[in-house]
Amino acid sequence: MPKAAILMGSKSDLPVVKPAVSALRAMGVDTEVRVISAHRTPEEAHSFASSAKDNGIEVIICAAGKAAHLGGVIAAYTALPVIGLPVKTDMMGGLDSLLSMVQMPSGIPVATVGVNGGENAGLLAAQILGIKYPEIAQALVAYKAAMRDKINADDRALQQELKQL
Repeated sequence: MPKAAILMGSKSDLPVVKPAVSALRAMGVDTEVRVISAHRTPEEAHSFASSAKDNGIEVIICAAGKAAHLGGVIAAYTALPVIGLPVKTDMMGGLDSLLSMVQMPSGIPVATVGVNGGENAGLLAAQILGIKYPEIAQALVAYKAAMRDKINADDRALQQELKQL
């Protein structure tokens, strides 16, 4: 069974992480969610990243705010794909988190979605897994078809509404 991990720098990041969990579970991906801090629990971060592949994890999402080094620390210790999920902050609105994730040094890539982009983080992880698992690829095709159908229905409803003006 495909397996992803979602790490949060703090339990307070859970509202941002929930859409990622939902997206992955909707695609049939077993999802492990943990609180691991790059700064407050560095030994746990190292241990988790170093053993992730052996534990069946195939992709890791790291949600963090402010300095947001969790994704980079995890990526330093594993060859698995790592997705950064920047969390909005009060001071800089998440720009601090975003820049901490996307400005990684050469050789330590962290794919990064938008600030508070939990759903996109989950969908990106599913797309990565979809390369190996045809059932996930098919679920993504169905997901995108449902989005298309909703937008087309919204457009038809709008056109009808505008005729009434």
